[in-house]
Amino acid sequence: MSKVSGGSERYEMLRKPEWLRNRDRGGARSAIVRKVLRKHGLNTVCSEALCPNRGHCYERGTATFLIMGRICTRSCLYCGIERAPAAPEPLNPAEPAELAAAASELGLEYVVITSVTRDDLPDGGASHFAKTVHAIRRKIPSVRIELLTPDFGGSIDALELVADSAPDVFNHNLETVEMLFPVLRPVASYGLSIELLERFASLAPGIPTKSGMMLGLGETPGDVDNALHDLRAAGVSILTLGQYLQPSRKNYPVARYVTPAEFDTLREHALEMGFTSVASGPLVRSSFHAELISSPDG
Repeated sequence: MSKVSGGSERYEMLRKPEWLRNRDRGGARSAIVRKVLRKHGLNTVCSEALCPNRGHCYERGTATFLIMGRICTRSCLYCGIERAPAAPEPLNPAEPAELAAAASELGLEYVVITSVTRDDLPDGGASHFAKTVHAIRRKIPSVRIELLTPDFGGSIDALELVADSAPDVFNHNLETVEMLFPVLRPVASYGLSIELLERFASLAPGIPTKSGMMLGLGETPGDVDNALHDLRAAGVSILTLGQYLQPSRKNYPVARYVTPAEFDTLREHALEMGFTSVASGPLVRSSFHAELISSPDG
């Protein structure tokens, strides 16, 4: 691991190969999406986490909404979202209604909602997720909703609140393999994430569960295989695998760039393991083309 000298820890950034050079910046439709988001005072994980696909997704008229503010209470080393251990900011009670209005204006048929982790809140923000789901369904009754949640500190009560809101897909990202959790996700727990997915599958057996991982952080093929087996055993049916991209020099460095051919092989392997729907590729992200990968037909 190469570090840049001086000040706090700063890491060198590995040059990207050609297959990771996404030049889709978006056009007129992208500008409309940004305008609607500003109008309703909404955040997206696309922008806050510096997603390489945000121009492409905005141009398609889609976005992944980021609720409960822009500051996370965790300090995961791979993430580009701003973080602070203290209470970041109070929840905006108008956010669910504003998000529903924005989704309606954009004509969305499939809405993906995620959040920063809010360990400062008693329920981790589970009730805010539920309120947002209900607000969207009132505004767009035919909409399909995917929730990508944090681990809620393992709270069963919080998970029940989310399950009772009846999303169409429940997503909680494992993010990385067990061996790297203590380094990359020091406040989280590999076992807790697996347990959360398993518990949700038990609470709401009719709702598909989904998870995703980033590759290229130093994991071995055996590490990945073990994680996939753990996800399947927990009842996860929808899987995303993508390349980790270092957001800044303050974030954990890329160990290597996984080739497109390797991602194709992993997709076939995951399907053979029993996952019903798999998106695997360098630029795949958890919510990238989510309406397609999470469709009832897989």
